[in-house]
Formats: sequence, structure tokens, C-alpha cells
Amino acid sequence: MDVEGKVAVVTGAASGMGRAMAVTFAAAGMKVVLADIEETPLSDAAADISATGAEAIAVRTDVSKLADIEALAEAAVEQFGAVHVLCNNAGVGIPGPVGDMSLEDWRWTLDIDLWGPICGTHVFLPIIEAAGEGHINSTASVAGLYAGASLGAYNVAKHGVVALMATLERDLRLRNSPVRASVLCPGPINTNIVYSQRNRDPEDASHHVRTEQGDKFWDMLRGFLAEGMDPSEVGPMVLDAVRTDRFWVLTHPDMGKIARYQVEAMLDDGHLTR
Repeated sequence: MDVEGKVAVVTGAASGMGRAMAVTFAAAGMKVVLADIEETPLSDAAADISATGAEAIAVRTDVSKLADIEALAEAAVEQFGAVHVLCNNAGVGIPGPVGDMSLEDWRWTLDIDLWGPICGTHVFLPIIEAAGEGHINSTASVAGLYAGASLGAYNVAKHGVVALMATLERDLRLRNSPVRASVLCPGPINTNIVYSQRNRDPEDASHHVRTEQGDKFWDMLRGFLAEGMDPSEVGPMVLDAVRTDRFWVLTHPDMGKIARYQVEAMLDDGHLTR
């Protein structure tokens, strides 16, 4: 796919990987629509891209709300006339063993991390197909390949995103669609995801159940991600997938091998790998 002059929509674009994708797309000659729930950082990100001479607009969007995603699509088409690339990147994470998570924690996580990509795909796919060519990428995680402890809702959501995109890619090929799909499965990236609840409604956040197991895991993860890959390295990986129709985007390919270990354990003795 030749991306020059094409239009990309990126959610979760105010910071981290989403901002890196938007910057990378703009540098490649694309027009960019940045979406995020954090209005001030979002406006700053769009202004920084515009300052380079690229065309960019910011649209405040809560991806857990279908109406917001529909408004995002309308704004993109109104401004640029078409959409060719969608990156369902917005996401959150909170710790919690399955048996201890509140239903509010489950709903908040799944509404953003899984229903966000579902609704984004639902709204944008017809628009991208109408453009004659395009690509939809969704951000999952290594947690979409391997369900470790203490991340109940997040693991479920990210496994769902992998299944969503794999199914979409096969559906698109089956009907000879001009659109392709890919899934981003990041390993440790230095982003703000460990501070996700800063954007959560305080009343809803009051239902978050803290556990000793979850807190210990989150403290470990916070330090692990702080030493992780710079988000700027992720943008070019996603752009390459768009250009080459590559489905799997693994920031840390060695971590992807855990999926192989799980399959081997399943076939060998039926036990779950640790």
C-alpha cells in the first residue's frame, strides 16, 4: 500500500504508541486524525505534528462510546474526505486476579480495550472499503498471546482483540476486500498504561478492588515498563505492516515464542505452561 496522501485515524494518540503511530504516519506523508480522551495532550500532539507541515486534526474521543467513534469518523471524512487506515490503539490496564476483580473493573477494561476495537472496526470498515484500499490495525498485547496471573480483565480483552483481528483478516480475504488487517502485540513499552485510572470516572474507579497480589504485580510492572522500549520505535513497525500487509506485529519477537510453548504443552501433556 502506498501511504502517501492517505488518511489515518489513530485512537489513544495523545501519548505513547498512539502518538508515535501518528507521528510516523505524518512523516510518511499521510494526513492524520488523532483521537484520545485526554483533551490537552491530544491537542498538543496534533499541534506538534501540524508544526512539521503535515495535516493533522484532533478529535476528543471516548472509545467506550459508540457515539464518540461515529463522531470521530464523521469528523475525519468531513476534514479529509476519506479514511484509509485505522489504528484501534486506545487502551487501559488495571491489575487484579480473576476471583477478586469487581464487575465494574471488568466492564471498564473490556469497554475500552475490546469494545473500542470492535466498535472502531464496525464504524470504519465500510468507510475504508469505500475508499478502495486500506488497513485496520488494533493494539493487543503479548497478554493477548499468554494469559499471565494478576491481569484478569486485561488478558481477556487482549485475547479478544487478537481473535477479532485474525477473524477480520480472514473475512476480508474471503470476500476479496481491498482492506487488510493486522494486530500489534507489544511487549514492555515505556507508556503511561500503568496510570490508566487517571482517566476513569471517580465514582466508577471507587469500585476498583485492590489486592496484595495485584499491587505487587503492578509495582513490578511499573518498573519493568519504565525500562521498556521507547514508543517511537513502535510507529515504524505498524507503518511497515500497513505497507506490506503483514498481520502479526510483535515488538519483542522472542516474547511471542510463549505462544508456541503453550501449544506444545497443550499437545504434549495438557498442562498450562508457567
